Amino acid sequence: MITGGVLRSRRPEVSLRLDHRAFTVTAVLVTLLAAGCVVALSTGEYPVPAAEVLAALVGNGSPGMDFIVLELRLPRVLTAVLTGAALAISGALMQSLTRNPLGSPDVVGFTNGSATGALVVIIVLDGGMTDIALGALVGGVATAVVVYLLALRRGVEGFRFILVGIGVSAMLLAMNSYLITRAAWQEGIEAQAWLIGTLNDVSWEHATVVGLTVAVLVPAALSQHRELALLEMGDAVAIALGVRVERARVVLIGASVTLAAVATAATGPIAFVALAAPQLARRLTRATSPGMMSSAAMGALLLTASDLAVQRVFAPALLPVGVATGSIGGLYLIWLLATQWRGERP
Repeated sequence: MITGGVLRSRRPEVSLRLDHRAFTVTAVLVTLLAAGCVVALSTGEYPVPAAEVLAALVGNGSPGMDFIVLELRLPRVLTAVLTGAALAISGALMQSLTRNPLGSPDVVGFTNGSATGALVVIIVLDGGMTDIALGALVGGVATAVVVYLLALRRGVEGFRFILVGIGVSAMLLAMNSYLITRAAWQEGIEAQAWLIGTLNDVSWEHATVVGLTVAVLVPAALSQHRELALLEMGDAVAIALGVRVERARVVLIGASVTLAAVATAATGPIAFVALAAPQLARRLTRATSPGMMSSAAMGALLLTASDLAVQRVFAPALLPVGVATGSIGGLYLIWLLATQWRGERP
């Protein structure tokens, strides 16, 4: 069932369908996200009143408050927001393409592939943030190519794609463990903490890289919205309606892989955000498939709230945020598999 209204410009060929429920859900999620960001910026070892946080953000804060808010806390908060949104959009694209809620970058191996590329740069080449991002991108793209080619047989069927991805992911996980054993003692400890997914050492450089990636790729993915909607109906339907199926699939997988790779380079492979956020957003909006904007808002909220929880609940310990997302995501995955199994029983 299609609900909502249609926004039209003066040019009749340009229009946009607006789903009122999806718009409302996204607005509520963004509001909660904004509140969470203010809480994250105002609480901690040095509490800052919310009014002074807002003053610092608009350039009217004192030098001390500017340093705490803008230099110490804001890069972490922005990186959490952007990384959560990037992972969620990546997951939404893959779940729509595979037509399966398990079609997520961290399930089909893209995230582990990106982690492998990043670990090679960190441990072997001793590269900086830009080098790590490039290594993660190369690893993620290479993994996507391997999974795609192995799953390609008279087209790409979603369930086969996921099964091949799970196998490749297991192999890459073993490779990542091997790389850590080859590292020096201190590098191995740091790499193992990074593999859990952490926001503890992020800076403006991390936020900038993820922000630029989101700014470039999200509009590109949105421009393929019609093709994505038709691909969700099956290749035969999409071809009949004039979609160049393989070209559209490669473009959308490329966007998904790149978003996941850059997010992984910035924070490490944070588990289950890409899996859970699109499905939670879809259930709230009651849509037939994950929406990119509602998924982005949900992913940003999940990661920001998880990071805030590990900072405040377990203070003064600096736990990786992946501990929280892994715990929540594991429970969600168990529930998802249980409901899917019950729904498929005769």
